[in-house]
Formats: sequence, C-alpha cells, structure tokens
Amino acid sequence: MCGICGIMNMKGEPIDEALLRRMTDSLAHRGPDDSGIHIENGNGISVGLGHRRLSIIDLSEAGRQPMANEDGSVWIAYNGEVYNFPEIRKKIEPRHRFSSRTDTEVILHLYEEEGAGCLPRLNGMFGLAIWDNRRRLLTLARDRMGKKPLSYALLSDEIVFASELKALLLHPRISREIDPAALRKYLAYEYVPSPQSIIRGVRKLPPGYLLTYSADGSVSSRPFRDLDFGDGRNRDAISVQDAGDEVRSLLLKAVERRLVSDVPLGVFLSGGIDSSAVLAMMLRLRDPKDVKTFSIGFRERSFDESEYGRRMARHFGTDHHEEILDPQRMIEIFPEVAGFLDEPFADASIIPTYLLSRFTRRTVTVALGGDGGDELFAGYPTFPAHRLAGWYERLPSVLQRLAGAVVDRLPVSMANISFDFKAKQFLKGIPYPPEIRNQVWLGAFSPPEIDGVLTGDFRDAACGTDPYEDIRSCLDAIPSDNLWDRIAYLYMKFYLADDILTKVDRASMAVSLEVRAPFLDPDFVDFVNALPPDMKLAGFTTKYILKRALEGILPGEILHRGKKGFGMPVAWWLRNDLKGFMIELLDPKKIGREGMFRPEYVHNLIEEHLAGTRDNRKPLWTLMIFELWRRNYLD
Repeated sequence: MCGICGIMNMKGEPIDEALLRRMTDSLAHRGPDDSGIHIENGNGISVGLGHRRLSIIDLSEAGRQPMANEDGSVWIAYNGEVYNFPEIRKKIEPRHRFSSRTDTEVILHLYEEEGAGCLPRLNGMFGLAIWDNRRRLLTLARDRMGKKPLSYALLSDEIVFASELKALLLHPRISREIDPAALRKYLAYEYVPSPQSIIRGVRKLPPGYLLTYSADGSVSSRPFRDLDFGDGRNRDAISVQDAGDEVRSLLLKAVERRLVSDVPLGVFLSGGIDSSAVLAMMLRLRDPKDVKTFSIGFRERSFDESEYGRRMARHFGTDHHEEILDPQRMIEIFPEVAGFLDEPFADASIIPTYLLSRFTRRTVTVALGGDGGDELFAGYPTFPAHRLAGWYERLPSVLQRLAGAVVDRLPVSMANISFDFKAKQFLKGIPYPPEIRNQVWLGAFSPPEIDGVLTGDFRDAACGTDPYEDIRSCLDAIPSDNLWDRIAYLYMKFYLADDILTKVDRASMAVSLEVRAPFLDPDFVDFVNALPPDMKLAGFTTKYILKRALEGILPGEILHRGKKGFGMPVAWWLRNDLKGFMIELLDPKKIGREGMFRPEYVHNLIEEHLAGTRDNRKPLWTLMIFELWRRNYLD
C-alpha cells in the first residue's frame, strides 16, 4: 500500500517542489519505505506527482514511484494491489520492456495500450493517478468497491489530489471551511458520503469512477464499472448445491490471489463467519503453523467476541495473537485515532480496528479480513428488519400507536444491540421508504433531529439540503427492482465504501499495514450479486448460501451463532469511564462559542444519557467525534 498526491496547473507556473514534498511527506504513514516525486514544467502546463511506498511486491529499487514507461511519456503514482497482474503481464509482455516485477508497471503498460479503458480489467484495490504527456491528460481512478481512497479539489486552472485530506489541506488555496450541507449528511450517516467531503470545495472520487483533467481545462468524471445485478445470470436457474459449490470455489480463488506477497501475511479473526471463512480458505493453501491470526476483545461480555476467535484458532491450529481493549486503553490511544481522522467519522469500531491493526503490524505487513460478507450475503440485522417493517405497516394505526407507546417505555439497556435500542431505531425508520429507512436505522440523527441540533445559521446555510439526496439520486440507477438487491446495492455504495472500508483503510494505513478483502474480489462479487435474493436471506436466515457453502468446513457454533458486529461499549463507557471526556468535548459554553450546535439540545442529550432515561450513544458519540476532529483540524 502507498500514498499518492499531485498537482496539475495550466497557469504556466512551476510546481512548488517544497509544497509537493510536504504533501507527500504528510502521507508517510501510508508508505514508510520510500518516497519519490516527479515534476514536469513547461509548455504552459505543470505537473507534479508524489508517492510514498509501502513495499509489498518487488522490494527492490526497481519498484520505486512515480514510475515511467520506457520513453518517459507516461507516469503513474499508484496506491493499491492488483491481483491479476501476472496474467495481464503475460499477455502484454512481448510488446514492452519491463524493469520490475510490480503490478504498478503492468498497469502503466496496459494503460499505454488501452488508455482508461483498461480499468475494468484490474482485479484489485487502487487509487491511481496517470499523467499522459502525449495526450496532455491527467487521469485519476478508484477501484469499484472503494477500498482505496482518493480526494481532489478543482481550483481555477488547477487540480490538486491526494490519498488523504490532510495532504490537500497543505495547499494554500484550499481553505479549511466546513461545508454545511456535508455537516448535515455527517449527522445523518456518521460519515460524509462520497462525493462530498466535510471541507467546502474538496471532493472524494466515488468508487468505480475515473476523472480526467485535460490541458484544455476540460474535466470529466464518470463511472467505469458499476455493480451488476440485472443480467439474469444465476436467477432462478441455479440450485442451492451448485450455488454453494461455486461460492466456495470462487472464495478460495479470491483468497489465493491475495496471498501473493514478498512480506509476511496474517488474518484478522473475529470468530464470525466471514473472517473464519477467509481463514478456512487460506488454510487450504498454507500450513496452519505458518498462519498467524489476530483478534481484539472487550471486558464487557455482550461486546466480546474474542472467545470465538480463540476457538477458531484452536480448531485450525493457527499461531493466534489477541489483545483486550478496556476504557483506559481506549483513552490512551484516542489521540492517535483522532490524529488520522481526516474527516469526522463516528463509527466507534475504528478504535478497536486501529488497536487490532497496530498489534498485527508488529508481526506481519499484510492481513486478510472478512469485509464485504455482510453486504453481499444480507448479513446485517436490517435485512430481516425490512421484512418486519412490511408486516408492521399493515397493522391498523391504533396498534401501531400502541406499539410505539410500549417501545418508548422500554427500560434502557447499555448492552450491545439491546432489544430496546433495536426497537426504538426500528420505529424511527418506519415513516420512510425502505431505501431511506435503511439509512435512518444506521445513522445517528434523523432529519428532524438534525434540524433540532443545528443552530439557525447552519440550518439556513444548508437550506434545502436533503441529507439523503445521494441515496435518492441513485435509486433509478440501481440495476434491479428487487428490494433485497436494492438494499444490498446501497449498502455497498454507502456504508461499505464510506464507512467500513474507510475505517479499515485509515486504521491500518496509520500503522503501515495492508489489509486485503477476498469477499470484494470482482468475480466473487459479480457471482453473488447475481444469485437469487432468497439464497442470501431465506426467511429470517441471513447469509443462507454462504452458510450452506461452509457446512463441514466451519464448526456449527460459528455458522449458526448470532451476529454481534465489531461494536464498542460506548453507551456504558459514556456513563462511566468516558463521562469526563464527553463533558469536556461537549461543554455548553464551548459549543455555544463555535456556533454550529445548539448548546441546550446537546446538554439535554447528555443529561438523558447520564440519567439512563434514553440511550443517546449514537448522537453523543457523533457530536464528540466532530468536536475532536474540529479541535485537530480547524482550531
């Protein structure tokens, strides 16, 4: 893995080398092994590319970046891994002179032959920039699933781009001004969905998109590959047995592709079905005594999955490593986490993910994980909740009002995904159509709550902004009319790309660890998406076909246990160990001076939570993270 950045301008001004180096060095955590820049000035156009390298394949000097083709007319700065590069190299090698064993050089020469049309052929994760001096064209691209990040800012006669926002903010023409519309979305999603960013004028390239910036000043942004559900493959024509066999076969191939490395590899092992499936496939290709597994645990039993990780490690005989996260440990590492959060990001599981990455990195440089399994196989509790919502909506209105009154009086529990928490979130989403409802269930603030917490100035500044406009805008483009396909599509486009994968990228790259996700292999994704939806959600059984595929491979206690998720005991900690930290960050006087949130509204959230009358963990944590981000990036 690596970090990239760059500048292209048509003003005839030379690239500021010192600025480009500062931008590049700000990404040193993404690539501690090497650093390089390339600058071209002249003919009214100036281009600068920066690169930080984490050496994974071909550790020699030949793998340095930015990298040029044979005659120096095309240059690439690339962050990622393309797993099918050996096959591509065999086909194009007779027509090129290779000087390294890297996938970077394969992409470079493939681009020479096919231009941006080569991007759909790349099986892997990437954020890349290619400067084509022959065509006077800069191309930026990001992999289809959004594993690797890429942000940019379009200025007058200039484009600036980088793997992370912190590098862009070093540019003197990019101001640190909050986008009020993006703030509304952050409160609704707990992250800022692509293509917006929290900073006005900075954009995130969406997954599966390419952007071209031409010497004539023209800019084009378009998708090069989308998710596919609708061509009829596997629909109603495949048996459960054949589907399970193919799922297992394709997952094995996906894992095998991701074992290519010149450095040690390990596995993130939660003890859930997804990470256990990845481990089981890996052990068909590697000796168990050579495989290292890593888990995080909590002292609070309702959140702790570490026992299942240990059981899987014992079952397969791996070299297992484990650490426990308690409140004091969290307080100690919190400043480190806040330091690499370029945008406010309220998924609390980034903290255990960072701890997991940090202690994994002491032993290996690459880890495989189970990300993507829940999105592909309808694994989240929200999928069966949509079935319940359909039944609930058919109830007479008097019964709905009665149910609402009963749920509102349920005693508050601070346990993981407690019944009262699920019931109250469920009813909060009922007034909305299913695709929007799903996000209301996941988010911290509903639209009325957003209007309640924002001051009048910020409400007015974002006037007319629908926090769910990004979801609504892509509804017509979803390549399926089936509700379960549509929910899965939105999960992959939003929650997976902008939450789960962002979390893993930031936490792992902060310690220079590469994380690979076999479930997100393009061949695997395309096959699973084209399966009948009832093979994923069979009644109220989630991940049905994945469980069938793994029968006899994973123990029954793993296949059929309930989902916990990688959550943190935030609700309990905010009432106890983190109480002082919360009160400091959300001090009413400070909130009032900043002018974004209404102090009385925030104070009421705190009082309700401390008194135990409401579980306000999600809104409080979302506000706390924003305040912490603001302190680091704006104050």
